[in-house]
Amino acid sequence: MERLPETWPEIWRGGVNTWECDEMGHMNVRFYVAKAVEGLSSLAALIGLPEAFCADATSTLLVREQHIRFHREAHAGAALHMVGGVVELGESQARLVQLLVHSNSGEICATFQTLVVHATAREGLAFPWSSRTRRMAEALVVEIPEKARARSLDLSPVTSIASPALADELDLMRIGLGALSPQECDTFGRMRPELFIGRVSDGIGRLVLPLRAVVAENAPGKPARTGGAVLEYRLVQFDWPRAGERFELRSGLIGADTRTMRLAHWMLEPGTGKVWGTSEAVAVTFDLDARKVVPIEGPAHAALMAQAKAGLAL
Repeated sequence: MERLPETWPEIWRGGVNTWECDEMGHMNVRFYVAKAVEGLSSLAALIGLPEAFCADATSTLLVREQHIRFHREAHAGAALHMVGGVVELGESQARLVQLLVHSNSGEICATFQTLVVHATAREGLAFPWSSRTRRMAEALVVEIPEKARARSLDLSPVTSIASPALADELDLMRIGLGALSPQECDTFGRMRPELFIGRVSDGIGRLVLPLRAVVAENAPGKPARTGGAVLEYRLVQFDWPRAGERFELRSGLIGADTRTMRLAHWMLEPGTGKVWGTSEAVAVTFDLDARKVVPIEGPAHAALMAQAKAGLAL
């Protein structure tokens, strides 16, 4: 077990509620992100921005990107806490790292690399960090632990290729369509960060259930009950819808190997084609009885690759 950093500050503590768990029996991905965003309020305070998420704030932190790795399941009743630090500070951006930990065992549950922008609270306009924040952030500078580093995904800067026209050309499946409610927006009226991954989770069954069935049908022993789990995720936010604004989710399979499937999701405004966000996920088919990954055998791999969308990316 990787040794946890002893000097990193604690930025969140709590647990898993029954209603935060999904049909797989473990905490749903949206609540990982929700807890990570709560942790950001503590990190913001530690760099001199204690009111960054308050209604009367003049500046805030916008979550521009998140890279997540899921290491251990979290079930209802699990005690969790989070520690974090600053990886690097740019002119108006910062890369932060957060570790979600099972409090009773010390095992890492999930890790986050979060790219935030220092911006005006209401307009969302980026502006430089103060010298005071820079001084305070220096005391929190850490190295990214191995378990928090990207494993299967590229974290290089991205220019999105997403558009409604390309989604149609690639025949990407619609897995979500709707509009944001006021309850789904933050203090400043923007979509809360966990809503993108949450809405993907709501609609993902339409895309992945047939893919999992192909994997299970060709697996040794043909598991009786299968589900899914995400091992790694990259989410990139280009803009933030507000209450009443519409979204459409278009998704497809990028490819597969002997164990995992790579999926892409585009969140678009269906009228204008504006790109709200894009994401890429590394997912597995999960044997719910054995609690282990179902391998993608030869025939299953061929069948999956026949459904992969050439050129699909963030």
